[in-house]
Parts: sequence; C-alpha cells; structure tokens
Amino acid sequence: MTQENFNEGLLGFLDASPTPFHATQNMAGMFENAGFIKLYEEQRWELEPGKKYYLTRNDSSIIAFTYSGEKNYVMVGAHTDSPNLKVKPNPVIKEHGAVKFGVEPYGGLLLNTWFDRDLSLAGRVSYLDSNNIIKDALIDVKKPIAIIPSLAIHLDDKANQERSINAQSDILPILSTSDDFHFEQFLKDQLKISGVDEVKELYANDLNFYDVQNASFVGLNDDFIASARIDNLISCYVGMLSICSIDESKPMLFIANDHEEVGSSSTSGAGGSFLENTLHRVFDDYEEFVQMIRSSIMISADNAHAIHPNYPNKHDANHAPHINKGSVIKINASQRYASNSKTVSRFMNIASSIGEPFQTFVTRSDMGCGSTIGPITATRLGIETLDIGVPTFAMHSIRELCGSKDAYSLYKIILSFNDS
Repeated sequence: MTQENFNEGLLGFLDASPTPFHATQNMAGMFENAGFIKLYEEQRWELEPGKKYYLTRNDSSIIAFTYSGEKNYVMVGAHTDSPNLKVKPNPVIKEHGAVKFGVEPYGGLLLNTWFDRDLSLAGRVSYLDSNNIIKDALIDVKKPIAIIPSLAIHLDDKANQERSINAQSDILPILSTSDDFHFEQFLKDQLKISGVDEVKELYANDLNFYDVQNASFVGLNDDFIASARIDNLISCYVGMLSICSIDESKPMLFIANDHEEVGSSSTSGAGGSFLENTLHRVFDDYEEFVQMIRSSIMISADNAHAIHPNYPNKHDANHAPHINKGSVIKINASQRYASNSKTVSRFMNIASSIGEPFQTFVTRSDMGCGSTIGPITATRLGIETLDIGVPTFAMHSIRELCGSKDAYSLYKIILSFNDS
C-alpha cells in the first residue's frame, strides 16, 4: 500500500465516522470484507485455528483478532470517541425567535472552535417496532442543520482579551427560526431515511453534533491532514489496516474502545471487561492465559502533542515532537503513559530496522499530560504496554491537524512488530 492510497482511505474513514457508532460500523464492514468472522458475546464460541474473528460491544467498541494457537500477541489499542457536543435527552428550546438544542460537552473539547461552524447531527436511536421489539438504528443527517453563531465584538468589546464560554448557555446550536419543529417527527424522518419504516414508539437516543467540513490535505505540499476526530480515529484506522494486512498465522489483536475521553469507566471503555473477557475466552486455560499476557505487548496508539510553532514554551525542548518527523513515543514518570524501557526499546529497534523515524514526548515537569487507554489496560491485564501516537496540532479542536506522513509510517512499524 502506498502512502497516497493510505491517506485517501484515511480521509474517507474520517468523513464516514461522525460518531463512535459509525466508526465501529465502518471498521466492522472492513473486517467483514477482509474475511473476519463475526462473534457474539452472548453466544458460545467455537474458534478454529487459522481463522480470524471480530466482535463489538455497545455498537461503539470493537475487537478483531487472529487465532493461530500462538501466544505472543501484538495488540494495538485505540479509542473510537472524540470530544463533541452531545444532545441532551429533552433538547428542544424555543425562545427569542429561534429553535435551539440543549447540549452537553463530551470530553475536554476546545469550546471556542465550535462557533460559526456548519453542524450536522448523528448517532444511535432506539425505538419500538411494529412487533413490539426494541431496536437500534444509526442516523446521520449529513447536511448542515445547525450553527452556533459568535457574539459580535460590538456586544462584547473584551472578546479578544478575556472571553469565557459558559457551557450551559453559550454553545447551544441554533436550528431554525420556525416554531413548527417537533423533535420526535424529526427523528422518525431520519430513521426513515436510514431504512426504518415501522416506528411504533421512540425511546432513548445517543446523538452528537459534528462539523460537516470534510477531511482534507492542507499545506503547500499537502504537508498536513485537517479533520475532525483525528484524535483518535487516525489510530483506529492504523490499527484496523494493520490487522487486515497481516497473515492469519500471525498472532495479532486490535481493540478500539469507546469513552476514553471521559475516563474509560464503562462496559465498552478500556476500564471495562471487554478485552479481558475476550482474551479469557480465547485462552480459557488460566495457565495459558497468563503465558499469553506475559509474552505479548499492547501498543496503545493515541495522538501526541506536536510542538506548536507559535507556543514553543509549552514543550520540554528536548522532548518536543515535530509534525512529519515520525511516530511519538510517550513517556511519563507518573505512569500517565504506560511505556517502559523494555517496550520503548523494542519499538526503537523495530523502527530503526526498517528505516522509519521516531520521536519522544515527555510533558514539561510543571504541566500535566493527557491520558490514554495504555495505563488502564496495563493495570487491568498486566500486559507490557507502549504508549505511542501521531504528532498533532489543535488536539480536541473541532478541526485538528496532523502530518500526511506520520500515520503511514506508524502503520509500517506496527506491521514489522509481527516479524520481530
């Protein structure tokens, strides 16, 4: 696969995955096309050597693995969720000549970047069908239906000096000037577009707004990729392609968890039992399970902070990654990242052996750093773990920026892990 093909696929994946549900659905489709067999957690498994499998939980987390009888697994972990504006259960607010939606910030998003963007809506809706069965369906409105207009500087003369944003009142998306809007009918119309005709009653939903601007190349020489949800769909894409590119005889597993941006404490998050349950069913003998854990490695892939050319003092000068200069090894003395000298050395050795660059990130000693699924997975399973990522600008903005070379480089390194 060339870098050009890799990146074109990445842009398509980013555009097609406005929510964790859509990202998981798209990865499941990729696995189906690559010959993976779907498993269901509530059913009995009969695994066959030489086959490859996948399963999902909550429609928002996914695991894919090869099954060969070998124990030295290369595991790649990422997360499907990104910071966004999540719709409240009773969202409609009609006042001051406008129809607005009440929203709640999900994760540590940069609120100011959500102003004056063309927004659409996507997610999962639960409903009762004509046979009195509760079902779920994904919707994606796709077209821009809302916007959060900025307050004119004439009405806020300190906007460029000390503007603060109130998450309850200042970031409500505006959908219409007509009072003739009914949320239930809107959802039924969207379900019908998605192929659901029989809706007896609407129940709960899990919806979020997103920016409709497509992912694109930016820069004089297409140096950058700009998109929503680069953190962390880019790692999902790398992990997905990696396991689809290897032979079934090589022991590999890929997991993409939901809810990392809010702490991972859920049934489908890294703090839940999804991965542990799966591995216990693959290795049901406890002795073999422990042997597998201690002979395997988890590569926790999540974006890293590239040094911002306009804010260089926010980085430790000796540990300041650059865009398009290679994957970033993330290290933290307080174990906010799970890398240790053994896992770091293995990554360095493999990357060097194939001529791929790498960098190191350590946050300033007077600043905190982000979190990943790495320490959570390492603690829960006892597996040796490495935290790495693609260097990124504007992390948690509505539109993030990464290099056009780094993800493809990481993909090649991960593939080489299976030969080490």
